[in-house]
Amino acid sequence: MHETSPEPLATFCGDCNCGCPHLFIDPHSPADRRVRITDDFGQQIQMSEDQFQDLVAQAKAGRLDRLGIA
Repeated sequence: MHETSPEPLATFCGDCNCGCPHLFIDPHSPADRRVRITDDFGQQIQMSEDQFQDLVAQAKAGRLDRLGIA
């Protein structure tokens, strides 16, 4: 069986060489850990695709606007 590495979906920042955060989908991970977000400190979180879709929906609905990020 040939395993592939996670597929990159997005890079956040990308204007430097600081190890910018990345969003990956890993089709070989268990369903509850298929989406992976890494930060520029080497840490990561993993979540299901359903959890990630919920995060995106809440962001689109403005739930994260109160963070004061323009």
